[in-house]
Amino acid sequence: MFGFGMPELVIILGIVVVVFGGSRLPELGSALGKSIKNFKSASEEKNGVELLPKNDQ
Repeated sequence: MFGFGMPELVIILGIVVVVFGGSRLPELGSALGKSIKNFKSASEEKNGVELLPKNDQ
């Protein structure tokens, strides 16, 4: 995963805990999960708008 090993991920997690605080981590995780879910569903959906040629009769 992007060349990150376990030590790098632990350091990044530590920085996130210091910046956001431990009590806000569940909120951030939930928001991130919902964002990923919405992005996946939007990218898999077929376009809702169909472009049809104009009928000039």
